[in-house]
Amino acid sequence: MDWPIAEVARMSGVTARTLRHYDEIGLLPPARIGANGHRYYEEHQLLLLQQILVLRALGVGLPEIGRVLAEQVDEVEALRGHHRRLLAERDRLDALAGTVSRTIAELEQSRKDGQPMTAINRPENLFEGVQPSQYEENLRDFPVLAEAVGRRAATMSPAEAEAGHRERTAQMIRLAELMAAGTPADAEPVQAEIDAQYRALTELRAVSADEYRTIGRSCVDNEQWRAAYEAIAPGLAAYQRDAMEAYATTRLG
Repeated sequence: MDWPIAEVARMSGVTARTLRHYDEIGLLPPARIGANGHRYYEEHQLLLLQQILVLRALGVGLPEIGRVLAEQVDEVEALRGHHRRLLAERDRLDALAGTVSRTIAELEQSRKDGQPMTAINRPENLFEGVQPSQYEENLRDFPVLAEAVGRRAATMSPAEAEAGHRERTAQMIRLAELMAAGTPADAEPVQAEIDAQYRALTELRAVSADEYRTIGRSCVDNEQWRAAYEAIAPGLAAYQRDAMEAYATTRLG
C-alpha cells in the first residue's frame, strides 16, 4: 500500500512543500512517482519520516539527520536510540518547567518586597533545562530558512550558541513581562523587541513581510513553538504572533 504526498502531509502534519524539499535534498525520496508526477510513499518512507520528525523535534539539523539515517542499519535499534533521547528530552522539559516556575515565583516576590531576584543573582538559574538554538532549529515548515540556521549553527562555538540562546530566552521573558503589564502588541516597547528579532533573522537570509507573518502564525500553529512560549507565560505565543503581524504591517509593508 502507498499514500500520495497530500495524504502523508495530512497524517504527519508536515507540509507537502517540506516533503518535496526532503526529496530534493535526498533525505526522504518517495517510493515512486506516478504518471501524474505525484509522489507516493510506502510504509518504509513513513517510518523514515517518523524518525526525521523525532530528530527534528530533538533539535537535530537536516544534514546531521541525513548522516544518521545513512549510517543506521536496524530500524528497531534506531528507534530505541530515539526513544532514549525522547526520554532525556522529557526530563529536560521537566527541568525547564521547574525553572520557569521558580522564575515566576522570584519575579512575584521581588515585586512584592522590592528586593532583587535571587535567580538574577545567579543567572545560570534562569537557563536550567534550556538547550541552545531550540526555537530557531524547529523550522521544519520553513526548510530554506532551516538550512540557513543550520549553516550558521555549524560555524558557532558552544559558547556563542549558548550566549545566543540566552539572549533569545531573555527576549521571550521581556515580552512576557510586557504582556503581563498589559502593553499592546503593537506598542513601541514590544515592537522594539520584535525589531531585534527580525534583524537577527535577516542576518541569515532576507525575509519578506508575508513570510514573517507566516512565521509569526507558526508561534501558535506549530505545537512545539507554542509549547515553548506557553512554558514562559500563558498567552505568550499569541502575543508574539500579534506583535510580529503588527511589525510586518507597519514596518515591512
